Amino acid sequence: MENFPDEIDIDDVELAIDSGELYEHFRVVVDKGQAPTRVDKYLFERIVNASRNRIQLAAEAGCVMANGKPIKSNYRVRPLDIITVMMDRPHYENEIIPEDIPLNIVYEDMDLMVVNKPAGMVVHPGHGNYSGTLVNAIAWHLKDNPDYDANDPQVGLVHRIDKDTSGLLVIAKTAEAKTKLGLQFFNKTTKRKYNALVWGTVEPEEGTIEGNIARNPKDRLQMAVFSDPNIGKHAVTHYRVLEHIGYVTLVECVLETGRTHQIRAHMKYIGHVLFNDQRYGGHDILKGTHFSKYKQFVNNCFDICPRQALHAMTLGFVHPRTGEEMLFTSELPEDMTLLINKWRSYISNRELE
Repeated sequence: MENFPDEIDIDDVELAIDSGELYEHFRVVVDKGQAPTRVDKYLFERIVNASRNRIQLAAEAGCVMANGKPIKSNYRVRPLDIITVMMDRPHYENEIIPEDIPLNIVYEDMDLMVVNKPAGMVVHPGHGNYSGTLVNAIAWHLKDNPDYDANDPQVGLVHRIDKDTSGLLVIAKTAEAKTKLGLQFFNKTTKRKYNALVWGTVEPEEGTIEGNIARNPKDRLQMAVFSDPNIGKHAVTHYRVLEHIGYVTLVECVLETGRTHQIRAHMKYIGHVLFNDQRYGGHDILKGTHFSKYKQFVNNCFDICPRQALHAMTLGFVHPRTGEEMLFTSELPEDMTLLINKWRSYISNRELE
């Protein structure tokens, strides 16, 4: 292994561990005469381009193993230990390959670009998705830019949204832009608003959902909300009802933090799963009648919008070079617009009966 993985996505790695799909990136058999040494220090001295912090993150994610079992960074290597670094993708597929994939570019200058990602597109190569991602598309778009290296972690994506969530993302073209934009996300000074269609009548009309988010121990592919402050990461979502439409509600969600599946987990936590969110049970008919006509209507709605009804509508930040306040808004995509209009029509016709 010539280089240590530049990006370690703990969520991707955990999914890979659960599915049994991990790939070896580095292996060493400890010498017979090796004195007890912390594994992070041991690997730091042996892997090219590996900072000790990145090795510690890898250990936290379950990527560093001794004799086939995950270990923490304070593990002390012993003679004849087999130390491996495992990742969620094959080593030879680490490189970002430019791919000619259309991009919906909302804004672009010498420092950054804002794109409107369609639902169904994975943001970054990872577990099970090694091509056709937004990062591959950006690499193609910027392939003639001598200052942009798609494989350099100091540039590129500043944040992420889920595969089946549509909406706005900002990409940094320079290391300085990524550092300054990253700090804004870390300090929670960015503006991020989402529109979501959820099951049920959301009450009250406005509210704040606060609760730590961590992986659901009963379903490792879900995130869940925990009241124990020692479990998970602090997460805050503010919501506002935009429209009640019969058995569903259109809401605006403002993120104060940016955790994995935050809106999806928080809305389920208050009893309002996102419409057609298969991962969280929103692909079942959770509200309404038992009439066959209604069931057929809902199934038709699922067909119109075959993914969770969630769109990253607004993105705001301070430009990393000019200091200008930037604010971008994207319209609801066609599938969500058709879905909402179908619900409006259904409720309107029902009221006239």
